[in-house]
Amino acid sequence: DVEIYAKEQKIQILRVEDGFVRSVSLGSDLTKAYSLVVDSRGIYFDPTVESDLEYLLNTYEFDEALLKRSVRLQEYLVANKISKYNNHQDKKINLPNLKKSQTIIMVPGQVSDDASIIYGANGMSNLELLQQSRKNSPKAYIIYKPHPDVLAGNRKGHIEHDVAKKYCDVIISDVSLDSVLELADEVHTMTSLVGLEALIRGKKVYTYGLPFYAGWGLTSDTKVCPRRVKKRTLDELVAVTFILYPRYINPKTNQFCEVEDLLKEIDKEK
Repeated sequence: DVEIYAKEQKIQILRVEDGFVRSVSLGSDLTKAYSLVVDSRGIYFDPTVESDLEYLLNTYEFDEALLKRSVRLQEYLVANKISKYNNHQDKKINLPNLKKSQTIIMVPGQVSDDASIIYGANGMSNLELLQQSRKNSPKAYIIYKPHPDVLAGNRKGHIEHDVAKKYCDVIISDVSLDSVLELADEVHTMTSLVGLEALIRGKKVYTYGLPFYAGWGLTSDTKVCPRRVKKRTLDELVAVTFILYPRYINPKTNQFCEVEDLLKEIDKEK
């Protein structure tokens, strides 16, 4: 085991994973990543140990300039409809049989063998998430959006259409995340980044697993992480998640850049 060897030899372990604005297209299609996180403590999707991201959220002293930058960044992400993969078109969606006063809930599907599900949601399935969401909100209008990697046939997590339809009102797959979030009042998720993207867009978020953005007072959580002791504002959460924690490379020059520079390039590529 690499970890045991590293400890015995006193070699530092760094864990590397995609950042939160990744590319224009899927990682599972081997599209080059424009952002990565390099974590010296753990990794953000594993709540069983402290990560650099969690450490920053527990300890960082924010100055006004950084928080203003966070606000501008959120405005840019929303105005330009930028999310992690940016691989679907923005379209206007009509919801069949929607009643006037119904709460609209988006349930984002995830990759079932993803590490964030294994570590952060006890291996919960997409079907269990849908069932739980329906149980908690029996009168809501539920939109199920399968994960793009699963739709592409690259990863596990598919629910048969007839089975999913027992617990949701509609399945929407071939449109951008923003197109669905625009309609939703709430997002119910295990550990998906969609939860954070929903917070940035002013939606209520319910977590059934333990994603990195849960436990700071911004989401309604099923699980608790006793290490997460601070109450954080959305501006603070976004500053850590998008500015302080990841590293970015400019797609044109392959040089390190700031998140704002990358967003401009992603905009052009979209």
